[in-house]
Amino acid sequence: MERYEDVASMVDHSLLRPQLTRAEVEAGLDLAKRYGVAAATMRPCDIDLAVRALAGTGVQPGSVAGFPHGSQNTATKMFETRDLLDRGAREIDMVIAISRLLSRDLDYVQTELDSVAELCHRNSAILKVIFENAYLTDEFKILACHCCGKANVDFVKTSTGFAPSGYTVADLKLMRQHTPAHIAVKAASGLKTLDQVLEVRALGVTRVGLTSTAAVLDEWKSRLASRQPSPVA
Repeated sequence: MERYEDVASMVDHSLLRPQLTRAEVEAGLDLAKRYGVAAATMRPCDIDLAVRALAGTGVQPGSVAGFPHGSQNTATKMFETRDLLDRGAREIDMVIAISRLLSRDLDYVQTELDSVAELCHRNSAILKVIFENAYLTDEFKILACHCCGKANVDFVKTSTGFAPSGYTVADLKLMRQHTPAHIAVKAASGLKTLDQVLEVRALGVTRVGLTSTAAVLDEWKSRLASRQPSPVA
């Protein structure tokens, strides 16, 4: 942990709040570019703006499907995903079929995950699957991990930010334990400080969803600067 990029490359800058204006979205995209984060995660209505703004920057334009409750049917999630990919999204955060998971309809859950993962990978895009852990017991979180492993998704993710609670350390440990090593873990909702980001990184998390991106990365710059040796007179 010696470089600015060690933390910046973990960050998905979140621009998903429904009340954001176009001007606020544009400012958020400028921030994502200035800070060199991994991705900016947009509302679907803003993906065209994001693709144009982020072209050539290394910041990936991302968006969401089945958001925020996972209640859309598979055909709708597939349409959302295909449309976003066609418009230039490179990362998709999709909410798992929560009600079907809780109903133990695992064939439905698995088929949906398989279909969306195949579509994303065929288009060289990343799929992150949101569990919305606030609504799940540990048993169902583990079942979701197993389904995601079979579907070979790219990330499992804790939360949308629209449920009663977000990530917890216990959930991250459980998800890392029960997900294949080649599938990454993303923590979201409730991360506000650099210390929280560093804590989850130590647990094996490689992406975090943030709205406090500037504060976190400015603090990281400050800490890195304080480690530098004083110049010799």
